[in-house]
Amino acid sequence: MKHDISLLVESLLVADRLAAEGIVNELTQDVSPISIIETLIVPALEHIGRGWEDGSVALSQVYMGGRICEKMVNILLPPGAPDRKDQPRMALCVLQDHHLLGKQIVYSLLRAAGFELLDYGNISVDEVVKRVKSDGIKVLLISVLMLPSALKIRKVTTAFDDMGLDVKIVVGGAPFKFDDQLFQVVGADAMCTTASSVVPVIEKIMEVSHGN
Repeated sequence: MKHDISLLVESLLVADRLAAEGIVNELTQDVSPISIIETLIVPALEHIGRGWEDGSVALSQVYMGGRICEKMVNILLPPGAPDRKDQPRMALCVLQDHHLLGKQIVYSLLRAAGFELLDYGNISVDEVVKRVKSDGIKVLLISVLMLPSALKIRKVTTAFDDMGLDVKIVVGGAPFKFDDQLFQVVGADAMCTTASSVVPVIEKIMEVSHGN
């Protein structure tokens, strides 16, 4: 499988969708879809994510790799398939910030890892609070690029507290890289400094919630 991971990484880095699909399709006769995702696709994406962290992989490569994998996962495990993650209801948004690429990368990576989540896009504080309540969201991921947008997250967490909503908030983006205590200041439960770290962070939240 390690050889297959290397081949898949190479295909994803050059955005060769057909080659990537060929690698996955060769395994479908002998390996279950969920095993392919967990032992091939997710490790390949994590490898690419680490490459972005050390500067050897471009952000565009992370994005394209995630999109290709997202499409393959949707074929292996269509939305609603019983083998998809047993997870709390999740949503992702950009909070009054027009830089959407980071959110889209995280969305693709989570979908590629077998998670289901709603994409709220670029949204205001009042609207995200309203939608989280109406949709019964238990985990909200917020991506921002600018500090003013990051500081608005405090209004979201305060609103959830005032309404008695038990929502775990995971934040990410440039302001949280510059200040590793900022996520606590705005009342978030966890922080992701890179796109590749979001899957283990979500899995940790799920472990804790299941333990309770």
